[in-house]
Amino acid sequence: MVKSRPHVTLSAATSIDGKIATDTGDSKLSSKQDSVRLHKLRSQVDAILVGKNTVLIDDPMLTVRHIKGKNPIRIILDSKGSISKNSKIIQTSNKIPTIIAVSHQISKSNLDKLKKFPIDIIVAGNDSINIKLLLKKLSDKKIKSVLVEGGGIINWEFIKYDLFDDLIITLSPFLIGGKNAVSLIEGDGFKKISNSPNLRLKHIKRLKNHLVLKYSKV
Repeated sequence: MVKSRPHVTLSAATSIDGKIATDTGDSKLSSKQDSVRLHKLRSQVDAILVGKNTVLIDDPMLTVRHIKGKNPIRIILDSKGSISKNSKIIQTSNKIPTIIAVSHQISKSNLDKLKKFPIDIIVAGNDSINIKLLLKKLSDKKIKSVLVEGGGIINWEFIKYDLFDDLIITLSPFLIGGKNAVSLIEGDGFKKISNSPNLRLKHIKRLKNHLVLKYSKV
């Protein structure tokens, strides 16, 4: 059976208590070894996906560093197209293929702003981005694998609608706590454990004090 969407891998580094960032946005949980592993993984997928908040807070390049390898297509979820034209993503869009996924809520001024750059704009959804529709459109563009390095809200969207295949978690030797720290999965969550996706532990790798756990959906 041919899937109507790309293969989706959710990836994150978490503290032992399941946080991916403190309440101030500090998310430096990975080690140098783990960063090398992540960038190798980036070089093996067709595209990498993050949300607008990641761009706003970290201003990342989302490229492959530390190793030699191809850069994936960069996909930014930005419902209203509010990404800054001065962000590294926009400023390097002439060198690295970039997709901005927006909804019909995008204003004409923001749409005109994005059209000034060599960016592929995908409209998927009315009030917010419809992940399932977006993945279908990515599949139509021959994108076969997507690495999601999103925050807790984006992770929840993929999990809630059962739109992922693998989950790779780097368990970092830190404890964060705090009710306002960011969890691996935010959103409403499941009311019953039986509603959770059925995952199978496929691989464990120790990187000194970090553990990399790979789960696949059963």
